[in-house]
Amino acid sequence: MNLVEQLPPNLSGLEQLHKLMQSGGRPPIGDTLDFTLVEASEGFAAFESVPSLRAYNPIGTVHGGYAATLLDSACGCAAHSRLSPTQAYTTLELKVSYHKAITHETGTLRAEGRVISIGRRAAFAEATLKDSTGKLYASATSTLLVIDKLT
Repeated sequence: MNLVEQLPPNLSGLEQLHKLMQSGGRPPIGDTLDFTLVEASEGFAAFESVPSLRAYNPIGTVHGGYAATLLDSACGCAAHSRLSPTQAYTTLELKVSYHKAITHETGTLRAEGRVISIGRRAAFAEATLKDSTGKLYASATSTLLVIDKLT
């Protein structure tokens, strides 16, 4: 079941994100990597997750793609929160910096994304990935293309 396809039509981006959170659901990628949208406001989105051994790479730490996905989701949904009912977005560029290794002992991670600026065709966002004590594990900047929603 794709929860995103079940959202009512004609909702703004922020209304869509709130509806997702209210339903207790999450987008399909959240099921795959076990992360949840926990907060959304105009130009802001936050996801939380607890990394596990299933996200490990061969060198014994959480794969960098896990952090990148959380950061991309935070940047994307921050931009999503600023869209009209007729708009959508796609990531054009994501630049990730890794500050500290993540393990299954890291505990809850929170990715917070914020829109830096948004125009008719492009949005720019940034995000951080921190643990519950505020320690920074990764950060990102993103360029997103704002497009007409596919019907």
